[in-house]
Amino acid sequence: MSEDRSVLTREARDPDEEIRYGEHADQVIDVWHAKEYRPLVIYVHGGFWRPEYDRTHARPLGEALADEGWPVVSLEYRREPGNPDVTAGDIRTALDRLPDLVDVHAGYVLVGHSAGGHLALWAAATFNPVRLRGVVALAPVADLLLADQLGLDEGAVRDFIGDGIRNDLDPVHLPAPIAPVAIIHGTNDQRVPLSVSESFVTAHPTARLTRLDGVGHYELIDPLTPAWHQLTADLTRFTG
Repeated sequence: MSEDRSVLTREARDPDEEIRYGEHADQVIDVWHAKEYRPLVIYVHGGFWRPEYDRTHARPLGEALADEGWPVVSLEYRREPGNPDVTAGDIRTALDRLPDLVDVHAGYVLVGHSAGGHLALWAAATFNPVRLRGVVALAPVADLLLADQLGLDEGAVRDFIGDGIRNDLDPVHLPAPIAPVAIIHGTNDQRVPLSVSESFVTAHPTARLTRLDGVGHYELIDPLTPAWHQLTADLTRFTG
């Protein structure tokens, strides 16, 4: 049985503004404002680092979180097969420049889905961004070696990193993030098996893994599903 992917193409209102953190066309950020003054949600979208998947599929998530009181920024980044450093560099640059672009005085939570969860965990482990309150990783590709061995998305990891092994980009081989980590993963995920998150938690036992019975990959980012409430619960826990 295939998973429901309707959230990827569902219409949502446009972001309140778009801001740039660089000159490349993909160095752009969608911004949703909220009426409440709460810590910022910084969202990193998934799509197995492939160029055909951009931030637009995350707009239902951005709209819904803003309606529930969190200001949201959704990062776009370059996705060039075989050139993972340009992707990682964009995430680093965006996080470095955000304090000059938006209000982060209340702190922020990094949220990422799938490949975006990988990038969020990598970022938290490698440079401990200032004011980071926590990381919520949704079905993250948190163990690149295991994901490669499993052949996820017809060799997505190999397409992303090219030849060789990149432990410097692999969250399971990096030090545990200083900030608290919450991982949410569905037991019926057909895109990124639960075992990938379990491998990360084995390596980094301080991370908190919530297994959602009967839940697939895309339900975690779909505001119309019951699984959505676990995301907002973890955000509330990190932001007060």
